[in-house]
Amino acid sequence: MARPAAGGPPGESRSDAGTAQEGRRKGWLTPVSVAIGACTLLALALRLFLLSRPGYLLGVTEYDDGPYFGSAVNLVHGFLPYRSFVLVQPPGITLLMVPSALLSEATGTATAMATGRILTILASSAGVLLVGLLLRHRGLLTVIVGCGIVAVYPDSVSTARTILVEPWLVLFCLLGALALFDRDRLTTSGKRLFWGGVAFGFAGCVEVWAIFRSSCSWSCSSCGPPGSGGPPSTRAGVAVGFLVPTLPFAALAPKRFYQSLYVAQVAPRAGSTRVPLPARLSDLLGIVGIPPSWLPAHPRTLILTVTVVLVLVVAVMIVVAWIRLRQGPPPLEWFALATTAVIVVMFMWPDQFHYHFAAFLAPFFAMSIALALSRLLEALGQGQGTSGQPATDGLQLWKPAAVVAGLAVVVLAMFQFSDESHLALHLAPVPAAVEKIIPKGACVATDQASYLLMANRFSPDQANCPHMLDGLGSDLGFSNGLKPATGAGNVAAVQALWWDEFTHSQFVWLSYNSYRRIAWDPKLRAYFKANFVQVFKHEWHDTLYARKGAHTG
Repeated sequence: MARPAAGGPPGESRSDAGTAQEGRRKGWLTPVSVAIGACTLLALALRLFLLSRPGYLLGVTEYDDGPYFGSAVNLVHGFLPYRSFVLVQPPGITLLMVPSALLSEATGTATAMATGRILTILASSAGVLLVGLLLRHRGLLTVIVGCGIVAVYPDSVSTARTILVEPWLVLFCLLGALALFDRDRLTTSGKRLFWGGVAFGFAGCVEVWAIFRSSCSWSCSSCGPPGSGGPPSTRAGVAVGFLVPTLPFAALAPKRFYQSLYVAQVAPRAGSTRVPLPARLSDLLGIVGIPPSWLPAHPRTLILTVTVVLVLVVAVMIVVAWIRLRQGPPPLEWFALATTAVIVVMFMWPDQFHYHFAAFLAPFFAMSIALALSRLLEALGQGQGTSGQPATDGLQLWKPAAVVAGLAVVVLAMFQFSDESHLALHLAPVPAAVEKIIPKGACVATDQASYLLMANRFSPDQANCPHMLDGLGSDLGFSNGLKPATGAGNVAAVQALWWDEFTHSQFVWLSYNSYRRIAWDPKLRAYFKANFVQVFKHEWHDTLYARKGAHTG
């Protein structure tokens, strides 16, 4: 068993004891707290700078953010997810965006959606702060490595630029972890175990991936001390956090809920093209945005090599620390390692993979590295010197290691800033001419809801206007997993869905990707050609059509 550090309780490392004593002397103004604050501010600066690039705040930047924010706008107007429209996520993101959606009545949907993007940036930056709070007892180096990786992790930065679920998913998972763990160990407080479960449960209400994270938290709570109330307290909290916000929507439209959440999002998709392993690993490792001249002739080999080396290095650090300390990793480290492994396996399994998935891995990947490195240096400091005195190598190594880690974070941040400085969104903003053509309250069919949101033309006045937000999700849900390219247009339910959309619309606004989302069938195509005429084309990427004879402003 490892010997406790002088002046610290059993299980507390030397860096723990030093940090605690320093904290008592100086309050919050310690090197550890300064490092947490600096990394959090760095994360905020990187994310705000990206949002400040031309077109990013008030432009069309993604597909998914339209349905997510549009669902909140619909909700405040009395149209419920699943019952009135397909939403391929649980209702958590809808509920989180309600405060911004309420602003749309006074500011318009474009400004309201911009506030939702800013809130998402704040949520992503808060994740860095929470990682720091989880790691602060392990000392300065651990905080710099853990918080620094999350702050500059490329996909974590890029995902925060608009309304996507991953920053919010990470936020609630980290809140749950912070409640569950008291330093390295599981808390003995039944209340904290319960509220940690609530946070994990609501994370599942934001994105179903959190179910896998909850399994890790249950495993850890099962190892808690007697009388702590876990895992029943944690499981009860998870149930409350997920079911309370979800059940009302699911109960009102159980079939649509199943079609939206399981069939469209979770179930295998027919004819899907599998994303190659190197492409997934490059995102998960943060090897994105690297100049081509820096890569060798075979980047696949480089990516696979980096992956193997990283896994081996972390494994060696864990094994060496285990042997020297004669004690396995504490529960917090097991939690980070198990969560990282579960997320990686989860992202390797399905055919689809998108860059923003990797943002979910970032904090647990960072904690796995930081905690393993911390215990390695602790182990080096627990050995015996040649004169029989305690070795000082490990205690001295953390100082230069902290400096190197800090410099590495700064360099990576500079690369990120440099990469962002060249960005400009050419697809935005939505042309002012469109607002003049489409009158307020008009019924508009589109394959990209964010167009209508950024043009302040999202909410129709007509009671019979459909409220389709996610064309592709609707295709998948109503056709048992088919896309337009794989036969969704041959399914009667999908045909009826799009027929209702087009026959009630005064305008049709199509993106350059409309062929991937609209399940065109011969009847629908003939109706469209016979009843709509082009009135505006914005360069190359979107085209607006008006019903023949309709007033266009």
